[in-house]
Amino acid sequence: MAKSEVPESEGVSGGVKSDCDTRRGSILRRRSSSVGGLFDDSSLERDIPAVDMVSGSGSKDFVAAAAKSGEEDKDRVKVDNADVNAKREKVVDVSALKFLYRPSVPVHRSVRESPLSSDNIFQQSHAGLLNLCIVVLVAVNSRLIIENLMKYGLLIKYGFWFSSKSLRDWPLFMCCLTLALFPIASYLVEILAQRKKLSEPVIISLHIFITSAAVLYPVVVILRCDSAFLSGGTLMLLACIVWLKLVSYAHTNSDLRALSKSIEKGEELPNNLKMDYPYTVSFKSLVYFMVAPTLCYQPSYPRTPSIRKGWVFRQVVKLIIFTGVMGFIIEQYINPIVQNSQHPLKGNLLYAIERVLKLSVPNLYVWLCMFYCFFHLWFNILAELLRFGDREFYKDWWNAQTVEEYWRMWNMPVHKWMVRHLYFPCLRHGIPKGVAVLISFFVSAVFHELCIAVPCHMFKLWAFIGIMFQVPLVLITNYLQNKYANSMVGNMVFWFIFSILGQPMCVLLYYHDLMNRNKGID
Repeated sequence: MAKSEVPESEGVSGGVKSDCDTRRGSILRRRSSSVGGLFDDSSLERDIPAVDMVSGSGSKDFVAAAAKSGEEDKDRVKVDNADVNAKREKVVDVSALKFLYRPSVPVHRSVRESPLSSDNIFQQSHAGLLNLCIVVLVAVNSRLIIENLMKYGLLIKYGFWFSSKSLRDWPLFMCCLTLALFPIASYLVEILAQRKKLSEPVIISLHIFITSAAVLYPVVVILRCDSAFLSGGTLMLLACIVWLKLVSYAHTNSDLRALSKSIEKGEELPNNLKMDYPYTVSFKSLVYFMVAPTLCYQPSYPRTPSIRKGWVFRQVVKLIIFTGVMGFIIEQYINPIVQNSQHPLKGNLLYAIERVLKLSVPNLYVWLCMFYCFFHLWFNILAELLRFGDREFYKDWWNAQTVEEYWRMWNMPVHKWMVRHLYFPCLRHGIPKGVAVLISFFVSAVFHELCIAVPCHMFKLWAFIGIMFQVPLVLITNYLQNKYANSMVGNMVFWFIFSILGQPMCVLLYYHDLMNRNKGID
C-alpha cells in the first residue's frame, strides 16, 4: 500500500501543478474579460514570464491530471473535451487575478525608446496624428471658406480660363493640331537614315532643326495672339513635351544605329552593353510613344494584360472633382488676395511677408491638387487606356530630406529623361559631375520659364531664377543631412523652401504680375 500511495500523491501534486500552470497561462486569453479590457495590450505578452505562458501541452497535462486523480473506470476517463474545457475556464474565472502581475514579477525587462524619440519615430504608425491634422485643416479651411464667402461672395468666373469675347484662342488650337507634323518629320528622317540615304551629320542637323521648330513655332503663335493663360500654358506644355520626346526619339535611334553598325562590322560589344531591341524604324512604335506617359523612347514597352474600365471611370470622376477644386481655390481665394495686394518685392517689407504667407497656403493647395491630378490621375488613366506597364511616375518625394532627393523623385518621367539624354551623355564626354548637374538645372530652368513666361506674355525670369536657386539649396540641404544624420532637418528645410521661397513663390510673382497686367488692360 505504501508503494501504491507514492504514485498517487505524485499524481495529485502533478495535477495541482498542471492546474496551476494552466490557470496562470490562461490569463493572456482571459484578461480582457476578467478586468474589462484594461490590460488588453499586445505589449503585455512580452512581460509575462515564459513559465506562465500557456502551451499546447497545458491542456494535455490538465486532462492527464484528471485521469490520475483516482478515476478507476477507464470509460469515465474518456470525457468530452468540451466539458473539460468548460470546467477549466470556470476555474480560471474564479482565480484569474491571483496570477496576473504578482508584485514579484518584473515589469521593466528591456531597453525601450519612447514612440516619438528620434530612433523610434519612423517605426511607429502615426495614423491618429494624420487624422488630427486632417480634422484641423478641415476646421480651419471651413472657417476661411465662410469668411471669404461673407466678404467677397461667389467669385467664380470663366474669363481667366477661357476667352469668350473673340476667337483669339483658335490659332492656338490649330497650332496644337499641327504639332503632329514634327514627329512625322522626325520619322521620315529616321526612315532615310535606316535606308542609308543620309549621312550622320545631316541626320543630326535635320533633327536639331525639327526639334527647335517644335518649340519656337508655338512660342511665336502664343506671343502674337492675346489668348487666355490656360490656353497658352497648355500649348506651351505640349510643345515642351513634344520637344523632349523628339530628342529622345532621335537620340535613341542614333544609339541603336551605332550599335547596329558595330555588330555589322563584327566588333565585340562589352558585356554590360547589349541591344535589347533591334534597330527598326516603325511608325506604329512612334505613334504609341508620342501618346504614352513617358519621355524616353524605346521600340517596345512592358504592357498590362487588359484595361480596367470601371477603374478608369473612377479615376476620371476624381480628375473632374480635383480640377474643380483647383479652379475654385484660384478664383475664390488667390484672385482677391493678389488683386488687393502690392507686389511682393515692392512696398513695405512686413506687408509683403504677410501677403506671401497668406498666398502660400492656397497656392500650396493648388500645387498639391495639380500634382495629384496630373501625375497620379491623368498619367494612370492614360497608362491604363494604353496598357502601359511601367507606372512609376513619381516616388515619395514628400519624404525627401534634401532638395536633390526631391528633384529625383517628384517627376520621374523628366528625371529619367535628364539622366538618359543629358546627365550621362555629359559625363561620357568628359564633363565633370558638378558641371553636368548645373547643365541639367539650366535646361530645366529654361523650360520652366518658357511654360510660365510665354503664356503670361512677360519675361521676368522669376521661374528661371527660382530653378537655378535650387543649386545652392542642394548643397545646403546635403550639408545639413550629413551633419544631422537620421533627422528631419533637411525635410523641414525642404518643405519651408518649397512652400514659401521655392516654386510657389515664383508662381505667385508671375500670377501677381499677370493679374495686374490684365487689370491695367481692362
